[in-house]
Amino acid sequence: MQNKGAILTFAILLTAVCLYQLSFTWKSNQIKEDAIEYAQGDSEKEFQYIDSMKSEVVYNFLGLKKFTYKDVQELEMNLGLDLKGGMNVTLQVEVKDIIRAMSNYSDDETFNAALNRASELQKNSQADFVTLFGDAFEEIDPNARLASVFNTLELRDKVNFNTTNKEVLDIIRTETDGAIDNAFNIIRTRIDRFGVAQPNIQQLQTRGRILVELPGVKDQNRVRNLLQGTANLEFWETYENQEVYQYMLQANQKIKEMEDLATEETVDATSEEATEATAETEEADEENSLLSELEAGAEGDSTAALDNLDAFKSQYPLFAILNPSTDQTGQLYPGPIVGMSHAKDTAKVNAYLNNIQVKNLFPRDLKFRWTAKSVDEAGTYYRLIALKVTTRDGQAPLDGGVITDARQDFDQFGSSPEVAMQMNAEGAKVWQRMTKENVGKSIAIVLDNYVRSFPTVNGEIPGGRSSITGLESIEEAQDLANVLKSGKMPAPARIIQEDVVGPSLGQKAINSGLISFIIAFAMVLVYMLFFYSKNAGLAANIALIANMFFIFGILASLGAVLTLPGIAGIVLTIGMSVDANVLIYERVQEEMRAGKGVKLAITDGYKNAYSAIIDGQVTTLLTGVVLYLFGSGPIKGFATTLIIGILTSLFSAIFLTRLIFEWQLRKGGRILFASSATENWLRNTKIKFLEKRRTFYIISAAFILLSVGSFFVRGLNYGIDFKGGRSYIVSFEKDVEVGEVREALASVFDAAPEVKTSGDNIKITTNYKIDDDSENIDNEVEALLMKGLQDADLIDKTVTLEQFTQEYQQSSQKVGPTISDDIRKDAAIAIVFSLIIIFLYILVRFRDWQYGLGAVAALAHDSLIVLGIFSLLYGVLPFSLEIDQAFIAAILTVLGYSINDTVVVFDRIREYLGLHPKRDREENVDAALNSTLRRTFSTSLSTFVVLLAIFLFGGATIRGFTFALLVGVLVGTYSSLFIATPIAHDTRNRVAKVVAKRKK
Repeated sequence: MQNKGAILTFAILLTAVCLYQLSFTWKSNQIKEDAIEYAQGDSEKEFQYIDSMKSEVVYNFLGLKKFTYKDVQELEMNLGLDLKGGMNVTLQVEVKDIIRAMSNYSDDETFNAALNRASELQKNSQADFVTLFGDAFEEIDPNARLASVFNTLELRDKVNFNTTNKEVLDIIRTETDGAIDNAFNIIRTRIDRFGVAQPNIQQLQTRGRILVELPGVKDQNRVRNLLQGTANLEFWETYENQEVYQYMLQANQKIKEMEDLATEETVDATSEEATEATAETEEADEENSLLSELEAGAEGDSTAALDNLDAFKSQYPLFAILNPSTDQTGQLYPGPIVGMSHAKDTAKVNAYLNNIQVKNLFPRDLKFRWTAKSVDEAGTYYRLIALKVTTRDGQAPLDGGVITDARQDFDQFGSSPEVAMQMNAEGAKVWQRMTKENVGKSIAIVLDNYVRSFPTVNGEIPGGRSSITGLESIEEAQDLANVLKSGKMPAPARIIQEDVVGPSLGQKAINSGLISFIIAFAMVLVYMLFFYSKNAGLAANIALIANMFFIFGILASLGAVLTLPGIAGIVLTIGMSVDANVLIYERVQEEMRAGKGVKLAITDGYKNAYSAIIDGQVTTLLTGVVLYLFGSGPIKGFATTLIIGILTSLFSAIFLTRLIFEWQLRKGGRILFASSATENWLRNTKIKFLEKRRTFYIISAAFILLSVGSFFVRGLNYGIDFKGGRSYIVSFEKDVEVGEVREALASVFDAAPEVKTSGDNIKITTNYKIDDDSENIDNEVEALLMKGLQDADLIDKTVTLEQFTQEYQQSSQKVGPTISDDIRKDAAIAIVFSLIIIFLYILVRFRDWQYGLGAVAALAHDSLIVLGIFSLLYGVLPFSLEIDQAFIAAILTVLGYSINDTVVVFDRIREYLGLHPKRDREENVDAALNSTLRRTFSTSLSTFVVLLAIFLFGGATIRGFTFALLVGVLVGTYSSLFIATPIAHDTRNRVAKVVAKRKK
């Protein structure tokens, strides 16, 4: 074996990297366990403990680098919402509303008809809304001009009557893109303030869609309101720090008095009890006092410092958590900043300043707001800004509606970034007054009650055009420009897809996933030892264990999210990774039977197995890549683990096992590659596969006809992924019948919903108001669901909506009609694209299109039969057989597994044709198929056993998914032997006959 040193070095380095990455998960779990122990079941205390640890150094890696808990959280392995509980939301920024606002809400008939038509087209199109709007406008009236609609006061510098429709559309696209980016930034800021650990917020490929994942959240209504609320942009005048400081001193004194009074009352309440114990403790106090003096003498300055700190907190309770805005000499800084606090202390500062006795000390026109951006990069310290109320109604004198344009620019020297801002006529008038009266002071720009900027006014600004300077970076200027522009164009975001998983259901998923994982892993280890003896079997098991370690380490290093389908992908990888070892071991045994020594047999066995291993794994890898590109959420998690698992299994099976055998050879030990019980199993079979191919054609045709007939008669049980709707999994405190739940909800939903059992719970699916995109519609539907169940006495009538969603509603899912259309298209594209890629790979690899045709025909055969079984058996079997995104993942995995099996067979046929060119082709094909039976049996059995463990112990959530894989493994194994090869053989013969006729 060449390059042993390089391979060993790589294995050691990979192990070290995986250990390093997984150490963060270990450390994070330690902190979480400490938080649970500290909180004693109080979730609020647990959150406070974890929040207080964020900026604390909790991990010192080998003394080389220190990590705060926040750093550790970012580097630990993330659990998906199906394992941890939480919300997964896809938001759609309403571009239609942005365009309508840009037109100043024009009543032009062609314009409004085009907007409505674009909304309809978007349900069945992948194109962006602006393009669809342009097409619809052109279709409705080819002679109409967009310039006449968008030649508004706000756009007068960009649009005139000579601007072409294409140019107007480009302007609209630029403006809407900016609004979408700003909506994303606003949502990200809101989520950061929400206090969720490890949120995931990202813009999706489809422009205007934003994915938000919030692990662990419980208050679903609050999250929906938070995400869908429109941005509130305001401009406020400010107080100077010097003006406010005197009131801060008075507030501090008042807080001290209140806390002293509270302490006195506590002391009085316990004084009688204390008196009884005084006599008993006087002697001990004297001893303790002496001991304290001795300890004080030893500790010196550190104890004095602690005493001073406690004294300061007692004397200045407000300033102990709100550092005044002063320099080292105690001089007050100019500007509106009145103090700075640690993030964990801001809530306490708010409580102090909002206390009615403290609040009365401040002027009525004074209000406080925190900055949105922290002072430090770690997000630890925030500044408190003093705002001045100058209007009678207490509202800001200016809001975002007056902004007509804002862009990032540079100063006259081109060196410092600034923001150029333009206001409409009404705003310009108020802005001129505000700047005139506040020269030398700051005006605060407040978004969603947080101060985004507080520039200093250098002089009166007439005309509404102004520049905001003093910004630190181009990025800060761009962000501020986006914030200002949001005031001009409302860009509400509406939830079009939502998944909510309760923590209890998530914990069940973790337990069932771990159980299935352990059982499947143990069964494979035992099987390999039994079938391939303790030598080869042990080497394969060591490689398998290393493979699992590498998978988790790489997942952690990539920041990938581990989901329940992801665990299924890992467990499936266990079964499929055995295939590489099986191929190698079977080839080694063939070389040994040919009379070669163990060392040479191992060398040639590995070399001869490479082709089949690479071909089989690459085709499965391509399927995983397609899944990753076209899937989302759980499917992407499944694809990620599948891709990583295939790569690591190749390394482990090919190189690590070889290193183990090399070591055993050096030690002089005897290496066995089969146990006495399995050595001759399926060894010298002589089945006439091609002779019986017509029989198998008839069997397959019957199954396909039955499947197609079922499609027409029964159809398929589409999940809400493909038809849209809302789905809820609800637990009940008493046994309930499916019929009574359906009857209870028929009146509130205007039609009977679909109700099924789902494990120990009830799954309710409805399309009630699924087209309604109003802000509170999701809360309204949940309230109706609760009301219907309460009216029928199925749940306690005193339960509130918040209690219902947290205690009874285990999970919920919403898929809007637009999303469901996209999912259907993506699924179809993924399947077709997979078939094309597989055909092209086989065509290139085998240089024979007949092989590609046989493989694709077998894959189509497998897909139709799996779909047919789902059509025939849904409603019959006691678990869900819905056609959803997870099912598409299962189908593509079946295709990957089936093609893996087929390619191994094709590879052996190609080898036999090369070794025996004069033998009859049919004999060569049969001999090749017979020679692969042991490998096919071992791989199929191990994979089937693994999937069976997932099916039985993996929980109801993925039972339909694993059932599809179980059926697929059986059908895929059958098709690779009895369909793919015969079709390739018959096609080749037909082509040969046609060519022969033409030559004659």
